[in-house]
Amino acid sequence: MQADDAVTTCRVMVGGPVVNAVAEATGLCRDYEGNRYWFCCAGCGPAFDADPAKYANAS
Repeated sequence: MQADDAVTTCRVMVGGPVVNAVAEATGLCRDYEGNRYWFCCAGCGPAFDADPAKYANAS
């Protein structure tokens, strides 16, 4: 696996797999307090924006 193929899970829809490079290419990511968060779909970005601390602290 290459670094561009890194996979994480969506913080908003917990368990939704996200390929980081794809999320970045399509604008499905946000930076918050020095960390980057990637999302599985277009609806997750606005939800994160509404309460970033809630989702950043979710495990």
